[in-house]
Amino acid sequence: MLTARKSDLELTLQFIQQARMQLANMTSALFSSGANLDPNSAQAKWIESQTAVIQQKDKVMEMQSQQITNQHDAVQTELEAVNKVIQKNVESTFKLMG
Repeated sequence: MLTARKSDLELTLQFIQQARMQLANMTSALFSSGANLDPNSAQAKWIESQTAVIQQKDKVMEMQSQQITNQHDAVQTELEAVNKVIQKNVESTFKLMG
């Protein structure tokens, strides 16, 4: 179960990173399209507002990514602890048999 949870968290992190890359590409496209506009024009204001929305979405995704990373680290630590217990049990079993 721990290994499955770890894999699920890794996949979720990949999806979040992919979505953040799409947001970065959208921001880049907005900046490129607004590069030659008058800063006071309606289009420039719209681009600025859209960029702010995208940046807010990115911050939310960054927080989600950090939470999932923390969960992943906890699962990894638990998995290592379980593996140590299993290894000790195997060693003690072979000592009793040998």
